[in-house]
Amino acid sequence: QVQLAESGGGLVQAGGSLRLSCAASGRTFSRYAMGWFRQAPGKEREFVAAITWRGGSTNYADSVKGRFTISRDNANDTDTIYLQMNSLKYEDTAVYYCAADANIARLRSRPTYWGQGTQVTVSS
Repeated sequence: QVQLAESGGGLVQAGGSLRLSCAASGRTFSRYAMGWFRQAPGKEREFVAAITWRGGSTNYADSVKGRFTISRDNANDTDTIYLQMNSLKYEDTAVYYCAADANIARLRSRPTYWGQGTQVTVSS
């Protein structure tokens, strides 16, 4: 069974930081592009960041560039990605989802695999 499990969400004040983690299990994701999406109340789910399977290339939504950093660890048979979120703003409040796909272009639009999400709440 394929699973993507997010962790690290919580409540933080504006200007603060959080780090999200997503651990993949059930198959080898080391050759999959992985990324993060988010969905705020009353809004559609949106792309946040993505990273290639080797971690050599990343891309970000304009709204988080310079504040968020995506990274991954697929050494030693582990497949985990992280999202370091700094200078958080109220508008970053959302449920954050981890996603994976063999194709990075498809990852940005219709990922094959999704996690269950973790809530991030930024107080103003």
